[in-house]
Amino acid sequence: MRIECKSAGRMTTGILGIGLLLSATVTPRRPPAVQTAARAIALSVEPSRSQVHWSVDSTLHTVHGTFAVKNGTFQFDPENGKASGEIVVSAKSGESGNSTRDEKMRSYVLETGTYPDVIFRPTQVDGKFFTSGGSDVTVHGTFVLHGGSHDIAVPVHAELNGGNWKGSGKFEVPYIQWGLKNPSNFLLKVQPIVDVELDLAGSWEAQK
Repeated sequence: MRIECKSAGRMTTGILGIGLLLSATVTPRRPPAVQTAARAIALSVEPSRSQVHWSVDSTLHTVHGTFAVKNGTFQFDPENGKASGEIVVSAKSGESGNSTRDEKMRSYVLETGTYPDVIFRPTQVDGKFFTSGGSDVTVHGTFVLHGGSHDIAVPVHAELNGGNWKGSGKFEVPYIQWGLKNPSNFLLKVQPIVDVELDLAGSWEAQK
């Protein structure tokens, strides 16, 4: 009986030792990284890294072109979504690769001599915004074109990495409905809606 008790005691001690060894070598699981909601932040647009793309259908083909971004700042508070600032685009920089068509667009349709800039002024951001990784939000604001102001809502995807950010968004501009001239003629019919795609980038910082 004594021998059996000693054997049982040794076996129990061995099992406990193995259990302690295994528990020491198993690496505890780390909880998945959690995105943190942003505080009030300010974004600046870097013109050299930003551009506005546009396209419009016609009876012949789809015309593609670009506009240059002049400057931009964007401030908002993710807690309540309130936003301010403005993004300024040079209407005079509009080009599509055809000098005759571009001159007509700038002088006849956009009248850049009188209205040299196109401006977007944000007023509200809806959706969850994060200071790292991606965010999908809707930016509401006023779009100033050819002297008229128009309320628009733009779905935006933004990516923040360190102190840099980039964002993209798409929306439509019904330019004839908004009072701009129709460039169509008896040979060429141009659709009354322009598709606009924003490709913006810059730096950001938390506001104090």
